[in-house]
Amino acid sequence: MIRLFKHYVPHAVLLLGLIDFALLMLAAEAGWTLRIWQLGGGIDPESGRLPHMLTYAAAVQVAMVAVGVYGVEAHQSLRFAVARLFVAMSVGILLLSLVFFLVPPVSFWRSSLLYATLFGLGLLSLVRLLLGRTLGGDAFKRRVLVLGAGPRAARVEALAGAEGAGFVVAGYVAMNDGPVVVARAVNRAEIANLPAFIRDLGATEVVLALEERRNSLPLNDLLRAKTAGVHVNDLSSFLERETGRVDLDSLNPSWLIFSDGFSAGRRLSGAAKRMFDILVSLVILLLAAPLILVTALAVKLESRGPAFFRQRRVGLYGQSFELLKLRSMREDAEVGGVAVWAQENDPRVTRVGAVIRKLRIDELPQAWSVLKGEMSFVGPRPERPQFVADLEARLPYYAERHMVKPGITGWAQINYPYGASIEDARQKLEFDLYYAKNYTPFLDVLIILQTLRVVLWPEGAR
Repeated sequence: MIRLFKHYVPHAVLLLGLIDFALLMLAAEAGWTLRIWQLGGGIDPESGRLPHMLTYAAAVQVAMVAVGVYGVEAHQSLRFAVARLFVAMSVGILLLSLVFFLVPPVSFWRSSLLYATLFGLGLLSLVRLLLGRTLGGDAFKRRVLVLGAGPRAARVEALAGAEGAGFVVAGYVAMNDGPVVVARAVNRAEIANLPAFIRDLGATEVVLALEERRNSLPLNDLLRAKTAGVHVNDLSSFLERETGRVDLDSLNPSWLIFSDGFSAGRRLSGAAKRMFDILVSLVILLLAAPLILVTALAVKLESRGPAFFRQRRVGLYGQSFELLKLRSMREDAEVGGVAVWAQENDPRVTRVGAVIRKLRIDELPQAWSVLKGEMSFVGPRPERPQFVADLEARLPYYAERHMVKPGITGWAQINYPYGASIEDARQKLEFDLYYAKNYTPFLDVLIILQTLRVVLWPEGAR
């Protein structure tokens, strides 16, 4: 993987993205050229239409990122990839329409845009037909040697067998640090020269999955491997990179303290984020006002009670604030004010509520909290004080998620389906800690784009 602005991007995804951008530029040129040829005119100088081509390619690729064209499933199934490409092209045309309205000099003729879109769809589908298996295969995966053969090493083995894994395990070495769980591990005593063993396996990375490091860590061998160009990683850092979350089972406080992340130098990016929040929340409140009012009327007509409801939530630094949402449950959903986890097919949800939850319309009034500065568009979801007190007692490091401002959407929301249990809260906490640790404006943009995928395919809404 390559690290871009503290976030890891698989080499295969980056390569495919670069190929896609080049093909979209080619499609834009082909669409332009075909239309000029139909009109019987000469071909304009390339420099004159370069801004148009760049605008087309950039807008369509942004749409591709937003709808999940570069997700794991797209590498596994050609049908899935082509279906997402169709959606991406549709979203891209809508985005281009907005860009052309705001910046007329970069607009396409409608016929040229149609031809470019058809060419682009064909070329992008073709490259996935030709390279899909290769990009998702072992050729682009790192070869990893795991030091350890216990439960920690077994976790690496399970992760390597999952769909979309970015690495293959070249071998396991039992370091006599506990019970052996991985049967195919080679005992350290049988390896005369560990650095040579690593080289012969073609491993480019060593992962320390030891159960007990004292008297088990081969420092001299690791130093030789490191100086030979082999990357040496501890299990927590390895799992963070491969899963996009901070793994609580392998975590210890010293790793959080000494690892890269939780940077305090965020004044400039924080100011930019606040300006973005103010601008976009104002736009949303103005544009969505009619939709909010119509939905509020529908809520009132279906069931007794107010159309909006306010609820105490825990925000930045553990300070509570009042969250505003459109009501999607019956007024008596919580008897006596006792907080209750939402359930799958929750009987308390009204018919209108089910629809607005699927479409995320009930979240729109939260733009008011964003405008006031109590929330941001991107960040961990704010929980109720009763849940927070319980979760802090049960889950380690839960309070650390409150070191960043809560958000309407977040890293956990786009990577984990809706959950309403302690185990779900634990899984989402791992994603929230990853966001808090690795926050950059780049990650915020990625989350905002990927939120469109969650809205279009709302499998996790309850």
